[in-house]
Amino acid sequence: MSNNNQDIIVESKKRTSLNPVITSIYTADPSAHVWSDGKIYIYASHDMDPARGCDLMDRYHVFSSQDMVNWVDEGEILSSDDVAWGRPEGGFMWAPDCAYKNGTYYFYYPHPSDSNWNDSWKIGVATSKKPASDFTDQGYIPGLGGFALIDPCVLVDEDDRAYMYYGGGSTCLGGELNEDMLSLKNGMTEMEGLEDFHEAAWVFKRNGLYYLTYADNLEDNNRMRYATSENPLGPWMYRGIFLEPTGCSTTHGSVVEFKDQWYLFYHNQSISGEGNLRSVCIDYLEFNEDGTIKPVIQTKEGVSSIGTTPEVNPYLKTYPASDCMVFGGAEIQTLESGQQVVSHLQTEGSYVIFNNIEGGEGGRASIELHYATSERLAKVNLYVNDKDYSLLNALSTGGAQQFSGRTNITVNVLPGAINTLRITGGHGEISIIQMTISPLVD
Repeated sequence: MSNNNQDIIVESKKRTSLNPVITSIYTADPSAHVWSDGKIYIYASHDMDPARGCDLMDRYHVFSSQDMVNWVDEGEILSSDDVAWGRPEGGFMWAPDCAYKNGTYYFYYPHPSDSNWNDSWKIGVATSKKPASDFTDQGYIPGLGGFALIDPCVLVDEDDRAYMYYGGGSTCLGGELNEDMLSLKNGMTEMEGLEDFHEAAWVFKRNGLYYLTYADNLEDNNRMRYATSENPLGPWMYRGIFLEPTGCSTTHGSVVEFKDQWYLFYHNQSISGEGNLRSVCIDYLEFNEDGTIKPVIQTKEGVSSIGTTPEVNPYLKTYPASDCMVFGGAEIQTLESGQQVVSHLQTEGSYVIFNNIEGGEGGRASIELHYATSERLAKVNLYVNDKDYSLLNALSTGGAQQFSGRTNITVNVLPGAINTLRITGGHGEISIIQMTISPLVD
């Protein structure tokens, strides 16, 4: 079980994925998929920081990897601002999923359609020809109503038929989607045979057998249970618990095979110590000879590399700390090595500005800060062209002079050298030695 008070050290070169695997921002409810480009993708919900609760969840991000260890933030693919039919106040962008069929990626997400959020849930659908960008909302699936319209999961079977599952409380529903992937063929029916179902349905297939995993109702310490069936819509045979509590009051995950190895994606709260600020983790998932799932062992190490380490982006551009302007108590100091760093960012009201940042042709770009901190967890607030990208985590590097820390987020930038970045402190001791920008190429 995870320890919420453990010291978390950031290393510049990871030998394993480490857990949590996504550390710069808070992510939860990971839905993982392997697509035809040979990469594995995580479609995650996003706990906004500072935490207010599940009503503030927004801004879906996607992460990709070719080796299970090095993960790329592909950027934000949808927010409540993009949903014309959604709740006027935004927020409530809960656990999503993604499916691929007929050359199109379908992103499914639960979201209320009215200020009275608890009675107005819908399952929205956004589509794209790309797995991690250019999604456009297509509205919501018609004909759905009633209790707990949350946590959609979609399985595209080997015969190309697609099935949707969702539910909360004690009810899990399933049904077949039409060819358009935007409507239901014969409505939804309750999945029979599940024991102590709470939420977080996930369905996958292995050796001709369907598995339905889900969160149970253990108070403040949900576990993952599962059932199996020879039919995608059941009835199901309950099989047991395969993930014990993670130290977080909620649990939610996905099971995926990648390069002949099975994995469990889940979340815990080991970075924040708060149930509303969660982080994605990955551990191995193994089966017994009879097809039952072995209990998953939660680790700090995560999983080992299963592919080639990605090459450095050839378009990466580095901006040393000496290129920025400092304000509000922030200072530029010179180290014994002669390198200059921005320090005193723990001061309330301190900030730095990088002007004339090159955005290339514009579009998605990864902004990465290289830093040192002796604190267990420091934070900075990032603004790009005056857009607030909220707080970025800066986990301990083990010392105030150890500049092995990396925290990053993918944002949209303008073409040319006209972009402005502002980094605001006041959230713990941290020194920044440089900033890099790497355009993402589709």
